[in-house]
Amino acid sequence: MIDSTLPLLVQGYAWLPDLRRRSRGDPLWTRLAGRRALALHGREAVRWFYDERNVVRQDALPSALLDTLFGRGAVHTLDGESHRTRKAMFLSALKDPGAVRSLAERAAAEWDSTAADWADRDQVVVFDEASEVLTRSVCAWAGVALPDEADVVRRTADDLVAMVDGFATAGPRHFRARRARKRQEARVADLVRAERERTPVSATAHPDGAPTALSVVARHRDSDGTLLDPHTAAVEVLNVIRPTVAVSWFVTFAAHALHRWPEHRRRLAAGGAEEAMAFAQEVRRFYPFAPFVAGLSTDEAQWRGRRVPAGTMVLLDLYGLNHDEKVWPAPYSFDPDRFLGRLPDRDALVPQGGGDPATGHRCPGEDVTLALLATLVPSLARLSYEVPAQDLTIPLRRIPTRPRSGMVLSDVVDPDKVQPPSTPVDL
Repeated sequence: MIDSTLPLLVQGYAWLPDLRRRSRGDPLWTRLAGRRALALHGREAVRWFYDERNVVRQDALPSALLDTLFGRGAVHTLDGESHRTRKAMFLSALKDPGAVRSLAERAAAEWDSTAADWADRDQVVVFDEASEVLTRSVCAWAGVALPDEADVVRRTADDLVAMVDGFATAGPRHFRARRARKRQEARVADLVRAERERTPVSATAHPDGAPTALSVVARHRDSDGTLLDPHTAAVEVLNVIRPTVAVSWFVTFAAHALHRWPEHRRRLAAGGAEEAMAFAQEVRRFYPFAPFVAGLSTDEAQWRGRRVPAGTMVLLDLYGLNHDEKVWPAPYSFDPDRFLGRLPDRDALVPQGGGDPATGHRCPGEDVTLALLATLVPSLARLSYEVPAQDLTIPLRRIPTRPRSGMVLSDVVDPDKVQPPSTPVDL
């Protein structure tokens, strides 16, 4: 088998779907970084991949990924009871409808406040604005509020963006991501220590009295009954904050979609929650986010009756499944109507991974992503603005990708004159 590391770096998102199209074998075998790998595709593969009897995560994630995207000791590296206990901590912070609504309300208020200032600027870059709005919102919501200084918020947003932007490259982006993670882990570890010095009664909490993510993580006890060490606790707090700021990619893709298909801009501006949610789902399906996920096969793994050698790298094709014509009619057409009146198949729509978020490795922040998109995008759609000449190319070889320009807007009209305040959308 020829090693596919170089083709992956050259082709990016297109590598695995292209390899699958050219291969006559099922299953599809290849090599990455010199290691034998099994690449799987389809809804059956999603169910198989997220079954811990077949695939585990411990020792599966390369150090480059841990030092940038996830952090050392993160929940993503755990399996079995250790994973379920740690995952329950995230679910308590991210799956409660009241907590999700609280975050969406913060983001809506920050967005409207920020957008009100755009009329005084020649141009704004949607990606930059979204990352700053989401950073300020989620940090305050999580109990790690930032000083009310623009340069502090911008530097923090840049660090959180860098962690996501640099995980899949060996160049300068990667080293920026490492430095950013080191800074933020040190900052949040200090906050964890301070939180533990508070009495439970005085712990950081939301206005409704619910504990913040910082408080939940700082007081969490793992499956062995011990508190997380401050560094690991900081890693997990960042695993709440960082993915929320990563919604900036989806907000930027949404702005791109509103420009390419302006009929949806009109519909969102005049529509309701159902239209907003359908649009959010289609943005997540249509635009590239995670290309695939990986794990290691167990000694019990069998795929379609054939044994998979223990320790084999297993790749699950996410981007390809989200664009599979057997699953999605006209997969390269942007059509939010495909989600109107129905919930997506959990094992078919996998932009942030698959499986059951309660028991498996599926991202517990999907509800947050959807609530933020469904809240912020209609507000953007109701703005009056121009899209000046710019490079709107979305290069598939770059992981993670986004429009090269970041989506520049000009001649923005004061939103107070053209729209009511943003309304958070309930899931």
